Amino acid sequence: MTFTEVILWPFAWLYGALTDWRTNAYRAGRRKSYRLNGTVISVGNLTVGGTGKTPMVLWIAQKLLAEGKHVGILTRGYRGATSASGTSGNVTPNDTPSDAANAKTSDEVQMLKARLGDCVRFGVGANRYLQGSRLAADGVDWFVLDDGFQHLQLARDVNIVLIDATNPFGGGHLLPAGKLREPVSGLGRADLVVITRTSNAPGLERAIRQYTNVPIFYAQPKLDAIRYVEGSVLGDSIATNLAGKTFAFCGIGNPHSFLFTLRDTGVEIVGHRFFPDHHRYRNADAAEIMFAARSAGATALICTEKDLYNLGNGFDGSIDLLCATISMTIEHEDEFWHQIISIANAKDPKDRSAKPPRSAGLDC
Repeated sequence: MTFTEVILWPFAWLYGALTDWRTNAYRAGRRKSYRLNGTVISVGNLTVGGTGKTPMVLWIAQKLLAEGKHVGILTRGYRGATSASGTSGNVTPNDTPSDAANAKTSDEVQMLKARLGDCVRFGVGANRYLQGSRLAADGVDWFVLDDGFQHLQLARDVNIVLIDATNPFGGGHLLPAGKLREPVSGLGRADLVVITRTSNAPGLERAIRQYTNVPIFYAQPKLDAIRYVEGSVLGDSIATNLAGKTFAFCGIGNPHSFLFTLRDTGVEIVGHRFFPDHHRYRNADAAEIMFAARSAGATALICTEKDLYNLGNGFDGSIDLLCATISMTIEHEDEFWHQIISIANAKDPKDRSAKPPRSAGLDC
């Protein structure tokens, strides 16, 4: 353990004790999980930071849409300018319903909405059960719970846990000494495990098997396109070999994975600058990035799709600004999807014949 970890260990121990108490309270029924009138697929992880949750949420929502399902995404909306109520702060039972289309919300929600269009509804706020209930009343009956593994207040039918192969257990210590949100034994609640950013990790599989025997799948990020940013929207795409010398910047949970994905697909990177997750770029940030890029000999800047919604007005167009759109490739995806649907059907105790009325807005 490092000196900092030693200093923080008592706080990590207290955090772990509180986490165990909370988990056991839900398991024993001392705290109640609330069930929506619909099927809930949770996507989460054990650690803070990026493991590929947003691309997985996108992939699942697209699969549900392709099967004609009425889909809603439930998310806290981290660092959104407004909550789902249209005001700052947490959602309360007295809040009025809102949608990502009606409120300036988090970068992840805006990105998902841009990708999925109006056929997916969004419930944004701390109280995911309240938001889900409103969507259910409007006809949604399949829900994707974003970052939901520790959100035990909402009952779910499928628990998918993502583990980043490059840093699977966050150093092995709980917050704040490490990056674990809960002990690794929490994997016992998982229905499916997805190891991301590799296609083969036998050692990690053995570690996972100490806590669960559920199916394990692999997934990797895939560069879909590189596109010009025109104003604050995506413009035309450009071939990877025409991107030139790029300076990469991002504010995401795992910035090194962004660099790896770009380099793996042949993008030349001459420098980079990382910011905290969900960072909103000030004019000073933009000036710093552009200065560093020119100093490194870059002919273009490149950022993630999530950054697009946090750029602000500081990028003056004096150097080309590109955006990399990235999705997730899941190995044996047909079997993975079969497992999700089979688990949902087996675990869902509700009478599926009793469905809420369909809203005309959901006929996509």
